[in-house]
Amino acid sequence: MRIVDLTAELRLSDVDALLTTDEVEQSVEKAVQGILQDVRRRKDQAVCEYTKRFDEFDLSAERMRVRQEDIRECAEGADDELVEILRKAIHNIRDFHEHQIEESWEYYAGDGVRLGLRQTPIACAGIYIPGGKAAYPSSVLMNVIPAQVAGVERIVIVTPPRSLEENPLVAAALTLLDLHEVYRIGGAQAIGALAYGTETVPKVEKIVGPGNQYVQSAKRQVYGIVDIDMIAGPSEVAVVADETCDPSWIAADLLAQAEHDEMAGVWLICWSKEVAANVFDQIQAQLETLDRSAIARMAVVNNGITFVVKDAEDAINLVNHIAPEHVEVLMAEPEHVTDNIKNAGAVFIGRYAPTVVGDYFAGPSHVLPTNRTARFFSPLGVPDFLKRTSIIRYSGRAIERFGEMIEKFAIAEGLTGHAKSITIRRRQA
Repeated sequence: MRIVDLTAELRLSDVDALLTTDEVEQSVEKAVQGILQDVRRRKDQAVCEYTKRFDEFDLSAERMRVRQEDIRECAEGADDELVEILRKAIHNIRDFHEHQIEESWEYYAGDGVRLGLRQTPIACAGIYIPGGKAAYPSSVLMNVIPAQVAGVERIVIVTPPRSLEENPLVAAALTLLDLHEVYRIGGAQAIGALAYGTETVPKVEKIVGPGNQYVQSAKRQVYGIVDIDMIAGPSEVAVVADETCDPSWIAADLLAQAEHDEMAGVWLICWSKEVAANVFDQIQAQLETLDRSAIARMAVVNNGITFVVKDAEDAINLVNHIAPEHVEVLMAEPEHVTDNIKNAGAVFIGRYAPTVVGDYFAGPSHVLPTNRTARFFSPLGVPDFLKRTSIIRYSGRAIERFGEMIEKFAIAEGLTGHAKSITIRRRQA
């Protein structure tokens, strides 16, 4: 883990050079483009052929949708204690997102004018659930529950063909959330099926959920045909820590994100070289104890940076510039720092709030902006599954009062047809 000394001067341009991320390979983009075009044209047949090629699974249109009894049978293999933990997590996540519900509203603007905003849920959402080593039941909860709270009537799940048999806790999560429209397809072909629709898979309005670079490329390419949540990159965490926090805790929190992916970004921000050195030693020791030590080690070596800054003010400025997915403030008195963090997917306040509580249990969705996009993106939530429709009511009295101004505005833009649509009403107002 590199140590970068910024105590003399906080040069943010130098920080940018250290945090550059690789673009998606052109070969991936081109391959995905071909898959999407093929699925759009040949529908079920193409989906089945790509499933055979990439997943080595013989799929037919008849077998594409998972029977509800098969979901329940897979769920029965889940550990009972873990299922109960899922139930509690579901309660916490639902409770949080119910606070995000936005009501429609109207107000009287005077002179016979009423204006408002109508909130309505999208009709159908597609949720991508990864398979293999990246099968996380927590992602089922975090993507589905906001859609359910928003009132989405039809939720369609796609997941690679062996996911539920290999990961019974994912099947249990589907069962607990009463999700029964599940298709055994994954990869870019699944995204294409959701975006364009096939003979078997319905076309959806929005696609959310994590996935590998092929899935993310596919989501990027179908955006505009459907909406998407965001383009998810590797996990990121920035830990701001002072001398009061145990270095072993800081190291554990950095490694918790490092074990996600070899490309994960793990950054420590502190103003003590002693803290930096002690955390470095703890990381080396704890790496030996992890099941995914090879992945975590690569992330720490390639993307791990300790920034030693002058003081807490520079730490705030650095966090806001990096705009990380997760920010932990592990300080005895964290409020000054946390109150001034503007760019972050989620902020974890105090030494007893590690990122992991948000990954699984606290309540807010763990679907967060990555690749430093927290400058303009927000966490997945209920508003992402709602459409907003403007409501405008004008009376004859309003047209009589404001019509001439609207006409002149239209004529100034050279749109006489617009003006006439007002003129014809003014004559009868």
